[in-house]
Amino acid sequence: MKTFTRIALALAAVHACAAATAATELVIATVNNGHMIEMQKLSPVFEKAHPDIKLKWVTLEEGTLRQRVTTDIATKGGQFDVMTIGLYEAPIWSKKGWLTPIATDAAYDVDDLLPAIRAGLSTDGKLYAAPFYGESSMLMYRKDLADKAGFQMPPQPTWAQVKELAGKIHDPKAGVYGMCLRGKPGWGDNMAFLTTLVNTYGGQWFDMQWKPQIDSKPWKDAIGFYVDLMKNYGPPGASANSFNENLALFNEGKCGMWVDATIAASFISDPKQSKVADKVAFAQAPTAVTPKGANWLWTWNLAIPASSTKAAAAQTFVRWATSKEYVQLVAKEHGWNTVPTGTRKSTYANPEFQKVAKFAAEEKKAIDSANLTDSTLPKSPYVGVQYAAIPEFQAIGVAVGQQMSAALSGKVTVEQALKTSQSAAEREMKKGGYYK
Repeated sequence: MKTFTRIALALAAVHACAAATAATELVIATVNNGHMIEMQKLSPVFEKAHPDIKLKWVTLEEGTLRQRVTTDIATKGGQFDVMTIGLYEAPIWSKKGWLTPIATDAAYDVDDLLPAIRAGLSTDGKLYAAPFYGESSMLMYRKDLADKAGFQMPPQPTWAQVKELAGKIHDPKAGVYGMCLRGKPGWGDNMAFLTTLVNTYGGQWFDMQWKPQIDSKPWKDAIGFYVDLMKNYGPPGASANSFNENLALFNEGKCGMWVDATIAASFISDPKQSKVADKVAFAQAPTAVTPKGANWLWTWNLAIPASSTKAAAAQTFVRWATSKEYVQLVAKEHGWNTVPTGTRKSTYANPEFQKVAKFAAEEKKAIDSANLTDSTLPKSPYVGVQYAAIPEFQAIGVAVGQQMSAALSGKVTVEQALKTSQSAAEREMKKGGYYK
């Protein structure tokens, strides 16, 4: 009888263990960027330390990720336990009660987070998403080609100067294009870059009465400049390129210059990934009529939807993946030049990081200079540098992005693209009740 009882208890323990394991499978939705792919590769380290938690990854292209997680969280679908979301979604979703606050402890050291990024992810003093990596935007260029052309890059060049250099180093026969910029349509794809371009030309998305300003002179000047620049000095098929495509081109030595996310600097200066790692240099994002809003502010963050039934396990994972210890782990595995940056003061203060990350000073300068509440020359009613933090912006940004991509590919004129975009934006804002 005792033997039977022992067997029964052992079987019960096995079943309980199996049930516990099944109950703590975390489904994580993330974007297919380099740092996120690295996080997946390091999953076994987390699972070994937390044998009761298994990680299941759903890795998606940026636009698809946004659609999937937005639909899931808005409908309380419960498909994901951890979501990768941006600086745009965090304040909107937290106010709607869609996110669970991040439970930080002393070891997590929330005071180590960069102030601008911590503030952008907090509502009523609570952190609602943990920053995995943060970024601004800056100019990355081939110093060897600039030197050969006899061009001295200023610390913060003008767009006119950048265009001048693009003309000097553009050499398609040798497989080098003067400038690589985003053209793929999407509010977080081409419109992230184009909004900063419009900002520095003195434009804005909406005036203080929330009326769209897309048919204004600053927009015409900015988009006209962009289309002309890319038509003359960009790679073929630029209207289909976003971050990953341009990163691949730069790493292959095909981009003379590139204005994009500061996070790219760690990849293009890594000799394991980049054929031109020893030839790159960095400057602040170019300006036109104003430096305001010339460089964006963004973070990719891990958040826990309120619909998840595995919040405790999700908290454990989120704290691990965004901790100082995780940064140390990546450094140990692959070197300090590959760690996720833009979130913690301690990373920039680390002598080992400073030694290998020649982009660090320019990156931190760009992040620190970005201002979510004062990014346009005329006063604007919205928060955000390369986006407006209102729910309607996603639809507007997508519609406008499609028009800008069409203008870049020559399917429509710049004037037609702006006129169509203005009408689409006005419809959405009237529907949202912002004005009549």
